[in-house]
Amino acid sequence: MNLEENVRQWLTDEDILREVKYDENADFHYIIEFPNDNIMDVVKPTGKDCIIVACATQVAPQHTELMNASDSRTRKDFIMELNFGLNSFLVDYELQIAQDILQQFVITDQIFEDGLTKNELIRTLKRVFKSKLHCIWLIDQKFGTPQVNTTVSNQNDMFI
Repeated sequence: MNLEENVRQWLTDEDILREVKYDENADFHYIIEFPNDNIMDVVKPTGKDCIIVACATQVAPQHTELMNASDSRTRKDFIMELNFGLNSFLVDYELQIAQDILQQFVITDQIFEDGLTKNELIRTLKRVFKSKLHCIWLIDQKFGTPQVNTTVSNQNDMFI
């Protein structure tokens, strides 16, 4: 089997493959659900010898309101702590911040073809997901939990 067939089979075996997405910049692009109710992307960029696992998360309006109500020092300390925490997971990430308020975050990790195994793919999925959890838990710890729905929505696609 080739790389794409292997990855697709592993995702199917674990019952996490949800959609095959057309992407002109990728040899393949899969939308997965790992774990339940968490959408992630597994992408093989064209011309690259790696696959990328990505999770984009929009911060819930209730959380941004809590951040906005906090003082500037708390917001700045939160962003610094978030950066330190995400660095410890050894993932790549991008934070979208407006006036020291986190709006969205994208967490990615890559696996090069020579190290791609089912075990490494699942470990990478877990690392990216746990990095997302770290962000959500840190928001709750620093700013509190809103009284309404606290679900952080997923952005269903990632364009690399």
